[in-house]
Amino acid sequence: MTFWASFAVAVLATWRVTHLLASEDGPADIVVGFRRWLDQSIVGKLMDCFNCLSLWIAAPVALFVSHGPFEWLFSWLALSGGACLLERLGQEPIVMQSMSQPAEGDINDVLRSEALGAAKQSGAWDNADRPTRRVQQ
Repeated sequence: MTFWASFAVAVLATWRVTHLLASEDGPADIVVGFRRWLDQSIVGKLMDCFNCLSLWIAAPVALFVSHGPFEWLFSWLALSGGACLLERLGQEPIVMQSMSQPAEGDINDVLRSEALGAAKQSGAWDNADRPTRRVQQ
């Protein structure tokens, strides 16, 4: 088998095992039971993150395509990256929508407008709106 064929098989295997452990129940609910048993431990939290888990799954799989420690390091990272890319390809795209801006004169109770904040900072408020302080000497 050529290097690229081995690498492609290794990426698919990394994605498959990582997806099984992170997102599926497994045959006879074995994987979901295992995740429930691990619950809030470090390993249990690791199984909740596909990207993190793919690093750990890719480490032994990289031995399949590499011939030395330096090659193993880059194969390990590339296999994890390939699995992460495959995972993203299968998801719905994220659509970002801009929030509507309040009309001029509307008051937003949560956020102050930039014009109002700038007016306060620059001291553009009418002096009648400010309480007067007298300093006795």
